[in-house]
Amino acid sequence: MNTLFGIVMTLHGLVHLWFVTINQGLVEFKTEMGWTGKSWILSNFLGAEITQPLATIFYGVSTITFVIAGIGLITSQDWTRLWIIVASSISAASILLFWDGRFKFLIEKGAIGLFLNAALLITAIWFKWPKP
Repeated sequence: MNTLFGIVMTLHGLVHLWFVTINQGLVEFKTEMGWTGKSWILSNFLGAEITQPLATIFYGVSTITFVIAGIGLITSQDWTRLWIIVASSISAASILLFWDGRFKFLIEKGAIGLFLNAALLITAIWFKWPKP
């Protein structure tokens, strides 16, 4: 079961690369893709020159930490719970900080990921999963 959850967690982490791809302009942007490159809280304050690279860093770190957590879960490492908590927290912060403030295309903007992160945090903190 840990192998299956570890694979799912790793895939969840890799989904964050989509936001990096959009942010870096590696694909032609279309509104229905999700993230617009604007942050409801940071864009007006920091500007696009800082917000977009910051988003790339946040989403990139989310990817890396989830992949590490997934590998830890697959290989039954004692440190896995901490990495799940860190990865879920960074991912949730990324989704919330870099949301454009519009309710259109919420799924594409990470709403499912936000709920998955909340479920992982609750499971890791409250239920102390996975057991070392």
